[in-house]
Amino acid sequence: MPEDVIQTYTRADEAFDCLQTAIVKGDLAPGEKIGEVELCSRFNLTRGPLREALGRLESRGLLVRRPHAGVKVVSVSTDELMELYRIREVMEGLAARQAAERMTDDEITALHTTLDAHEAMIEQAHGQAYYQAEGDYDFHHRIATGSRNAKLAQMLLGDLYYMVRMYRYRLSTASGRPHMALGEHRRIVEAIAQRDGELAEFLMKRHINAARRNIERKIAEGGLTI
Repeated sequence: MPEDVIQTYTRADEAFDCLQTAIVKGDLAPGEKIGEVELCSRFNLTRGPLREALGRLESRGLLVRRPHAGVKVVSVSTDELMELYRIREVMEGLAARQAAERMTDDEITALHTTLDAHEAMIEQAHGQAYYQAEGDYDFHHRIATGSRNAKLAQMLLGDLYYMVRMYRYRLSTASGRPHMALGEHRRIVEAIAQRDGELAEFLMKRHINAARRNIERKIAEGGLTI
């Protein structure tokens, strides 16, 4: 393989992945102020790679830097989060419809394989969590790219994607939700495999609507703090 296409995993990449996972899983909570010294000690990182990672996280909208206030993990209000989910409902519904029309058979087979891996992961977690790494391992990411709609994928996989991942994971730890979400994912893929765009769109919108209502219920019960 030519040297110019060889990709190496750097210490900055390691720091970035470590901190992004900590943000998504809530180990670094929304609104939490973070400092370089503390992060180096807490995650066994060195200052140079950490600073590069912080810049990348800021560009993804997961960290915000305020004058005289330092760096904080991004946070949104309850109303803003609900609006994000309403946007997702419409946009991902369209992505599912177009994925049913445009994904190849091999891509659909790969989707089934991905969900099988998700099921094994949920079982390992004893049904208590449904964590999807970003990219091809993420069901929603695959649907967005499978839509073959470049503008739609750009909107879904930009800042919106990374911010929503924080709340998707926290929701996935709710009792019974991992298996329920997986079942909803499988029904969406079945509709896509049948090339039924209308059904795929309906099921995706219902899936995200159910997630939004679950969040609203958890907040009302005091079981989830935004």
